[in-house]
Amino acid sequence: MKLFESISLAGKTLNNRVVMPPMTRSRSTQPGDVPNTLMAEYYAQRASAGLIVSEGTQISALGKGYAWTPGIYTKAQIDGWKLVTDKVHEAGGVMFAQLWHVGRVSHPSNTEGQQPISASAIQAKGVKVFVDEGDNPGFVESVMPREMSIEDIKAVVEEYRVAARNAVDAGFDGIELHSANGYLLNQFIDSQSNTRTDEYGGSVQNRIRFLKEVVQAVSEEIGADKVGVRLAPLTTLNGTVDDNPEETYLAIASMLNRFKIGYMHIAEADWDDAPQMPISFKMAIREAYSGLLIYAGKYDTERAEKALTEGWADMIGFGRPFVANPDLTYRLANNVPLNEHNPDTLFGGGEKGYTDYSFAK
Repeated sequence: MKLFESISLAGKTLNNRVVMPPMTRSRSTQPGDVPNTLMAEYYAQRASAGLIVSEGTQISALGKGYAWTPGIYTKAQIDGWKLVTDKVHEAGGVMFAQLWHVGRVSHPSNTEGQQPISASAIQAKGVKVFVDEGDNPGFVESVMPREMSIEDIKAVVEEYRVAARNAVDAGFDGIELHSANGYLLNQFIDSQSNTRTDEYGGSVQNRIRFLKEVVQAVSEEIGADKVGVRLAPLTTLNGTVDDNPEETYLAIASMLNRFKIGYMHIAEADWDDAPQMPISFKMAIREAYSGLLIYAGKYDTERAEKALTEGWADMIGFGRPFVANPDLTYRLANNVPLNEHNPDTLFGGGEKGYTDYSFAK
């Protein structure tokens, strides 16, 4: 099966084409959002994946949207991630860090009292974020952001550059820019969350300019082959919607192709009545972008093999199955039944529902 053939990325030979995609698990050490030995065990258990992409990792205090998620902007956080990458490498794995700025999807309780920022001063109405206010952790509605100035944009581009360097210093094999699911980069990209009238708003080329500048900065810092970009053309998560996703995302694919980045990672909408991404759209992306393409969204081995054989995907992400199946690659290769994950232990807590799922052998 093609799913279990090797493939090259960032100078590494990946053992298979199975990807463990980024999944928030909210188990960093507090205070300080510091990765820890429990997280190291969790990722190392899953190192048989061809590629692991870490959970979303905020690049700054203002980039944080949810309590207990890890950062990558302090020395303690970098040292914590080094524990993780060392364990993954010892287990034979390859791991990229997903760099994350949530933009407007936040609350001052998570941003040290600062007002969140976005492409435009548009609130993500009805979107809730998790906060930890001492004895009463829980969900609150995200607040009205302030529109970023040109100076803000330049500062955040620099934060991404520094975060990419920090990731490499922490032992990651590369980084993925989280440009999907309604977070900051996506807020610039999609037409309904960006009403700017300057060079970062309006036309497609203007709306993708911020992403382009971030890609350029991190590519200069660590090498374009160590850079991945995650996109979600058809999802409407966290209130971001684009009026013409094929035009917008094919323009992004062409732009990323010019940079020769390591990969594009397409998150397909995966809820029950989600819009299907047409095969014609996928083939158009393949034509516009000649690098490695990852797709994720309710794939099983049959769908994965079809995608790889038809040529519009090079690797496939399996999200929720990796939560409950540390040996997912073995199970897929040998048609072993999968463990079911416990939804009550997805976020926060300790080893229960995290590192205690059984192996098949």
